[in-house]
Amino acid sequence: MFEAANIRDWIGLAVVDESDDKIGNLESIYYDTATSEPAFAAVTTGVVGFQKLVFVPLLGALVAPKHLRVAYTKKLVKDAPTISTDGELDAALEPELYQHYGLQYQTGSGGERRLGRR
Repeated sequence: MFEAANIRDWIGLAVVDESDDKIGNLESIYYDTATSEPAFAAVTTGVVGFQKLVFVPLLGALVAPKHLRVAYTKKLVKDAPTISTDGELDAALEPELYQHYGLQYQTGSGGERRLGRR
């Protein structure tokens, strides 16, 4: 996979799909609260003044010197649930996000949210 210790160094890097088509720039990382492992990348997309954050799983992601390549197509990522660039991922949106990518969603044993931004 990748070294979790280096994730902060990736902020601002281009995020590309499996065909090297640029999706946007890495804005932040969301972690799985159950495992403390990086789970989703928040990617800034759009044009200046009309930007938003889309989320893409880090499962299967590869880091190169100048970009982060994700294992999903640009179209699938662009169709994912979004938030404003100054927003925060709402817990109610998490199940929809996992479902969009065909991933299983489970809350913590106490019903706590699955993703957290650090």
